[in-house]
Amino acid sequence: MQLRPDLLDERSPEGIEVVQLTTEPDVPASHVYMEAQIFTPDSKRLVVHRSAHAHGGDQHDPEHRYLLCDIENGCELSPLTSETGATAPSISPDGRWFYYFVNETVTNGGKLTLKRVGLDGGECRARARETICVLDGPLPGTDFRPSHMYVLSTISSDGRRVATGGYLGDGDTRSAPYGMMVFDVEEGTVELVLHGPTWCNIHPQYCRSTDPEGSHDILVQENHDNVADERGQIERLVGGVGADIHVIRDDGTDFRNMPWGRDGNEQCQGHQCWRGSSRWAITSTGTKQPPEAQLIEGYAAPYAGHVGIDTPGGVRNDLSRSVEDPHFYHFGTDIAGTRIVSDAEPRDQGGAVWLAELGEAGEEPLLDPRYLLNPRSTCEKDTHIHPFLSPDGTMAFFNSDESGLLQAYMIRGL
Repeated sequence: MQLRPDLLDERSPEGIEVVQLTTEPDVPASHVYMEAQIFTPDSKRLVVHRSAHAHGGDQHDPEHRYLLCDIENGCELSPLTSETGATAPSISPDGRWFYYFVNETVTNGGKLTLKRVGLDGGECRARARETICVLDGPLPGTDFRPSHMYVLSTISSDGRRVATGGYLGDGDTRSAPYGMMVFDVEEGTVELVLHGPTWCNIHPQYCRSTDPEGSHDILVQENHDNVADERGQIERLVGGVGADIHVIRDDGTDFRNMPWGRDGNEQCQGHQCWRGSSRWAITSTGTKQPPEAQLIEGYAAPYAGHVGIDTPGGVRNDLSRSVEDPHFYHFGTDIAGTRIVSDAEPRDQGGAVWLAELGEAGEEPLLDPRYLLNPRSTCEKDTHIHPFLSPDGTMAFFNSDESGLLQAYMIRGL
């Protein structure tokens, strides 16, 4: 770690401190995409990755490693994985296990392995490591074999199920389906619960509620009018009036709408997350009139077609209405759902990180929104700032290539 007081400026609040977590001079490093569950619940340890960029990096890069960052021990970094192909990480809600996949798939073939590593100290090779499930044939009850695995996974609040996505095509068919798989970590089994050609960028996120019903909900993104070739390579990520966001139960039932986008004026930017452990969720949108990038809170409503903002019974709350001319992009909340951090414009001047409080769900806007710092990022896709909060909301994390090489940073003293 390296203290970076030079990243603070005259607008930064008193008492905060910036720490550069990764410092290898020749190897880029990054936080895992900010919606991922990569923190222990006590806010003392988190996962970062080396030889990676803000959207994941090359799964088959032999230099790629997931690293455990021990904040209380001087932000010491220790390796969690050694396998080429390690991807889609999640830490169990009790903080005991680090789950990840080893992707050795090829189109219509290969092997996918779900593993877990005990977070009990020691070097990577000495940690308790288990293989949970090996998928080397078609998904049960189907002819589909997954490949081009999604770089993110998500874990249920009881730690019993892990979900991720992948391409299901045979290598000969254009616009073949993608799908979401749910792995039962106690039984070592897997089930395909959702599939179709529009699930190429699914962003699955388990609701972190411990409520018996809410704990089975998964937030998913549907990229309408996307185009993919026979090998699953994306030629167009989304088209028309844009993506919409849904909630589905992890057994494939109870498909619902989030009331965002698809009216010709408002478009979902492609990032959303649950508000802490509640059943409310937040998305970032771009609007033509007024020309803004807003943060909109919402609650799932019954499916009524892909009508987004016009979903009957959809409940919305414009969180960013308390900010003049808002331009927010990526964000994350604490586990209590009372605090939010987001990046913001001007992106052509290095971007900005903002912090705000969250009031009554569905009612109040951002409270006390305030600037923290300029990360001095180039803000290209691979160097996105992607801020998020520790579960307790006292620390914020972001990426920047201000040094000339992408690295992971922390803000503490919030």
